Order: sequence, then structure tokens, then C-alpha cells
Amino acid sequence: MPLLKKIARECAPDVICLQETKVVDELFPGEDIMRMGYTHIHMSGMKSYNGVAILSKTPFVRKAIHHRVGREDCRHIAVQMKSKKFKTPFEIHNLYIPAGGDIPDRKENEKFAHKLDFVDELATWFPEHYKSDQPLIAVGDFNIAPLEHDVWSHKQLLDVVSHTPIEVEKLTNMQTAMEWQDAIRHFVPADEKCYTWWSYRNKDWKKSNRGRRLDHMWVTKPVMPHLKDHSIMMKYRDAEQPSDHVPVMIEVNL
Repeated sequence: MPLLKKIARECAPDVICLQETKVVDELFPGEDIMRMGYTHIHMSGMKSYNGVAILSKTPFVRKAIHHRVGREDCRHIAVQMKSKKFKTPFEIHNLYIPAGGDIPDRKENEKFAHKLDFVDELATWFPEHYKSDQPLIAVGDFNIAPLEHDVWSHKQLLDVVSHTPIEVEKLTNMQTAMEWQDAIRHFVPADEKCYTWWSYRNKDWKKSNRGRRLDHMWVTKPVMPHLKDHSIMMKYRDAEQPSDHVPVMIEVNL
């Protein structure tokens, strides 16, 4: 909470999407968050694992919780919000894609199989429920670094979960299915290194800089003309009790 308050105060986002909240809804610190100015909250949480939340300064038109691959494990929520830019409300989808364990083999590792199935389902689910000309934003911890320069060493990480060819293929299929645009790579060229996550195992994360871009912000084509800026806030990796992920933000003029 102290770090969340600090980020909210210093960056003043209108909407905050959290992943891996690890708390049941009854114990979610809603009152503290409302005092921060985020009076509209949508969440789906469970004890000890996963959990997602959307915090907003402006009202939601509609809220939804989506269960993926037959599990109710609190990894996908969505909200509708009004905008003067569009005739219909736009939607924000907050996703926490499974990490997938350590062994990149579907048969040997059930967690990896779950991850692949989860992304496969999203690749078919979005086109079944939306059209690519609808204004949508999808954000979250995708746990996949798809591009060569989304990791510190493409060759060394090809057999490491998060950058294996099969994961990249699945995420690319998901992106292509809805013609999602990568909002961060809209601002940062694909041939430039770009990370959002640094392991706790590296004592000096900044010096070693062995990062990966696991956190993504995607938008559909109607939203693209309204993208104004982005920020990957590395300074918070040095905060007290930091996450191994840093906050990622886009500015969209809606």
C-alpha cells in the first residue's frame, strides 16, 4: 500500500490496473484506495494467489469477471467506461497470464500447459466477443516477452519460460487475432531494448540489467490515434519492498 500510494501521488493515473493482488475481496483495502481518489473499484481476488483489480477515478458503465480454461482463479476482469471520442463505451481488460513454471514442456509441466491453453483461449475469445474496430485496451502481466529485444539475451533465453518460441507463437496469435497494437512498442522501436521486470535473484539488478518485458499494454486500432505518451517507471524497482515488476503507464486522450 505505501508504494501504491506513492505511485498514485507522483504519477496521478486516472486508472490503475493491478495484478497478483493475492487477497480475497473481503480483505481488499478498498477504503484506503478510495481515500486516494480511486472511488470506483472492480476486483476479483483469492487467498494467497493471483488476483486482479481495476481502480478508477471515474465511473464504470459495466463490470465483468471472466474465467479462463475452466478455472476460477482470478486472472481476467474488465470494465466499460464512457469516452467522448467514441460512440460506444470503451473497455479495459486487466489480465494476469499464468507464469508457467520452470520447465517449458507441456507434458512434463502442467503449469506450462495451463499457460499455453490460457493464451490460446484468449486468442479465440476476444474475436468471438468483439470486433477489431471496437475501442479496447488490454493490459497486464502477460508473463511473456515476445520480441528479441524484450529480453537481455535472446539466444540464452530461448529455452527459458517467458521467451520460448511456443509462448511467443501463442501470444503472437492472440495479438494478430484482434489486430492488437503494442502501445509500448509504438513509442519504443522494436530494435531497442525494453524491459519491465528484473529478477529478485540479481543483487544489483541495475548493473546486471538482465530484464524482460513481461508487462504489456495493447490497444485496438481505434485507440491508436489517441495515444499520447508512455512511461516505464524503473525508479520504483529501487523502492522499499519493491515488486520485481515496475509500473508501466500509457497516456490516452479519451
